[in-house]
Amino acid sequence: QVRLVESGGGLVQPGESLRLSCEASQSIFSVMGWYRQASGKERELVASMSSYGKTNYSDSVKGRFTISRDSAKVRVFLEMSSLKPDDTAVYYCNRVPAWQSWGQGTQVIVSS
Repeated sequence: QVRLVESGGGLVQPGESLRLSCEASQSIFSVMGWYRQASGKERELVASMSSYGKTNYSDSVKGRFTISRDSAKVRVFLEMSSLKPDDTAVYYCNRVPAWQSWGQGTQVIVSS
């Protein structure tokens, strides 16, 4: 079973940036994505990237977030800029479609 560990979250002000990281316990050659779950809402997929570099973004983050992966296909990153209060959520990485098992996530809070 693949283990996923997310990191990099924190408290930032609107307009600031953050870089999230996800490390898997082994190389993953499937599509990987970043999901988020805000309090009281369903978990949603916000960005994904195939092993050969094709990316997709939700409309809510397009143009502000950038997903990337390392060449070993162990790490997945999410560069987030121009953050908004609506981006506040716990962020998770997982395969697309997701495995049943999730990491602990990393909390992002955007607030002035």
